Amino acid sequence: TLEPTYVDAQDLWPAPIGDEAYHGIAGEIVRAVAPHSEADPVALLLTFLAAAGSAMGRSFYAQAEGDRHGTNIFCVLVGDSSKARKGSSFGRIKDLMARVDPMWAQDHITTGLSSGEGFIHEVRDSHEKETLVKHSDPPRYVTEVVDAGVEDKRLLLVESEFVSPLKMMAREGNTLSAIIRQAFDSGTLRTMTKSSPTRATDAHISIIGHVTRDELLRNLSETESGNGFANRFLWVCAKRGRVLPEGGGQINYGDLIPRLHGVLVKAQGDRLLARDADAKAMWALVYEELSEGKPGLLGAVTARAEAITLRLSVLYAALDSSNAIRVPHLLAALAVWEYCEASSKYIFGDATGDSIADKILIGLRESASGLTRTSVSDLLNHH
Repeated sequence: TLEPTYVDAQDLWPAPIGDEAYHGIAGEIVRAVAPHSEADPVALLLTFLAAAGSAMGRSFYAQAEGDRHGTNIFCVLVGDSSKARKGSSFGRIKDLMARVDPMWAQDHITTGLSSGEGFIHEVRDSHEKETLVKHSDPPRYVTEVVDAGVEDKRLLLVESEFVSPLKMMAREGNTLSAIIRQAFDSGTLRTMTKSSPTRATDAHISIIGHVTRDELLRNLSETESGNGFANRFLWVCAKRGRVLPEGGGQINYGDLIPRLHGVLVKAQGDRLLARDADAKAMWALVYEELSEGKPGLLGAVTARAEAITLRLSVLYAALDSSNAIRVPHLLAALAVWEYCEASSKYIFGDATGDSIADKILIGLRESASGLTRTSVSDLLNHH
């Protein structure tokens, strides 16, 4: 079973993720790894999905109106403490992926999100300039390659201290938030600054972050929670799954490594995926609820439910090397989204996203007789 023996339990913690999420090779890999890791199975699952989606590149995608949704996802594992074993999940999955695709594991994983310009540099386009040939008659120009750029634009950004980029984004003039949003939307990245004309096209960016709940709530600004940054991420509650004093030992992957390698080999060229008839019928039933907005901060961070669920269904279909999105792929995607939505409820609660309003709400709950105008002023330090 994938049900972990949690070290500590809380009533508000999300219910275990639905079994449908462990569809296909993703579920087989988690079942192979989980008994040998203290990481939460759901952390292993989301980490694998992000890593595999990155390694696949831009091959598999679905179209929603004018938007392309590929296999790259952004997810942040949120634990109540540093003991949630979030890092253990990435260690195990990175080891697996290094066996499947050593070149990707070596060259396409990085860390250190600090600026938009630095982000773009990792997947930059080539840069050429025209240079005048001296003493030529008539005058002529030749094209010189200033920077060869990056040819393979798959990139997995892993931030074990996700609070660091959150703090960076709060600095005036930092472009990181805008570039991350561009990375999710299209993969075409650029800044408007004259001093940094670098750009990237068709980048395939995936992100895995680790953070504690307290750090996240303290450092996710009102701006980033409301401008679309937060709702491009899957927020995933993760706890220590089990206690292994002697370590996890060796994992028997069986034929999983060659099978996953075969999946990546098939991820070549543009492969547009559409839902088959049964999946279309199911999507019609769930679409309205997915696209219905919710109030407060929870609504702000889950506002992209239908887009992210679509992206997850593409990822599950790609892992099956399927030529269409089928019902099991959609069910798996919905199970992941439902867990992440429940995680968001636990993480963000019923906060409004407005710091003043949230202070008043807390004051109202702590007061037996309500708040007068004077007590509200006191609560806000007379500002």
